[in-house]
Amino acid sequence: MTFNIQKLRHEFPNLAINVHGKPLVYLDNAATTLKPRCVIDAVNAYYVTGVSNVHRGVHFLSEQATAAFEYSRQVVRQFLHARKVEEIIFTKGATESLNLIAQSYGRHFLKKDDEIIISHMEHHSNIVPWQMLCQQTGAVLKVIPINDQGEIIFEEYLKLLSDKTKLVSIVWVSNSLGTVNPIKSVIDAAHKRGAVVVIDAAQAVTHAPVNVQELDCDFLVFSGHKVFGPTGVGVLYGKEKWLEVMPPYQGGGDMIKSVTFAGTTYNALPYKFEAGTPAIAEVIGLRSALEFFQNIGWDAMKQYKQELLDYGTKALLSIEGLRIIGTAKDKTSIISFIIEGIHPHDLGTLVDQEGVAIRTGHHCTQPVMQHFGIPATARASLAMYNTKEELDTLVQAINRAKQIFK
Repeated sequence: MTFNIQKLRHEFPNLAINVHGKPLVYLDNAATTLKPRCVIDAVNAYYVTGVSNVHRGVHFLSEQATAAFEYSRQVVRQFLHARKVEEIIFTKGATESLNLIAQSYGRHFLKKDDEIIISHMEHHSNIVPWQMLCQQTGAVLKVIPINDQGEIIFEEYLKLLSDKTKLVSIVWVSNSLGTVNPIKSVIDAAHKRGAVVVIDAAQAVTHAPVNVQELDCDFLVFSGHKVFGPTGVGVLYGKEKWLEVMPPYQGGGDMIKSVTFAGTTYNALPYKFEAGTPAIAEVIGLRSALEFFQNIGWDAMKQYKQELLDYGTKALLSIEGLRIIGTAKDKTSIISFIIEGIHPHDLGTLVDQEGVAIRTGHHCTQPVMQHFGIPATARASLAMYNTKEELDTLVQAINRAKQIFK
């Protein structure tokens, strides 16, 4: 597909709706992305013409659904450049994937006084599971500080690393700051100390191509709904050597080879970690989303989003009293900001009246807000279907809101 913005926008039905009588301007893509027609059609087709459970039937519909489900796993493997499909685990989302790692890998391998390193900019889903693990095992949580630009202080990270460091879990792209972390350097430094590395790639999967073999990360997670796919489905990539020795996260159907009252033998990878009926329609929809997304072309898409980020940053900074939170040298198309005298929640409500959807709050990164001494921010997060004209509409909506608070 050639990157043609008007043609691209026609693929997303939501962009044609009105909100409060105004054309929708959707700038909440870091929370969830809109879905192209091909994803909607793929999910609909499963329910209309092919609904059946997978892996358990010999009838036509079951075999058809199983083939579609497992082909989706192959597409994800190719998207991440993983070695084997056995390294691709389907979950409910990045949050469940992180909890799976914490409970299956962490509880099995970590012990009292072992150290886990995360950063100050983590999403709550990459904080709370490790806190819970520390309570369970006696491990100790260490935090990489950030500077006032919203960047990790890499020298402090190196100081935290020691022979006690057993696991490093870090976000690739911050959902609240837009910061792009030097992820390869983070991984290499951790591996020199013998630590396992987990990458939260929920925002990164739409920022740049992912090659888990080149990164050499041990685990990587993302959610389907951040990459134009359905909600309720996510991916855990794990190196085969770790997944083989990790115990299952949940027990139930399909994750077993045999069950007796005397004991259970677990299934082979990847099914060992996929208990119960999976999100079949959502997995099929995710495949369609990844195929659609990759057909657009990384270079053109990245250049266009950079243009949007530059334009939006300049336009917002023209507003008197506006301060951008997160000014890293390397950042993606997320602009968080505050305006003197207006609470972000009030601002979000007022610009919504103009048809503009932004996110307001702490964005599940309360430690980030505490670092900057603020309760919340307003956040405009941009996707490949957004336009400069929409950013102009955002600026106009903010200026109208400011008039109310004069």
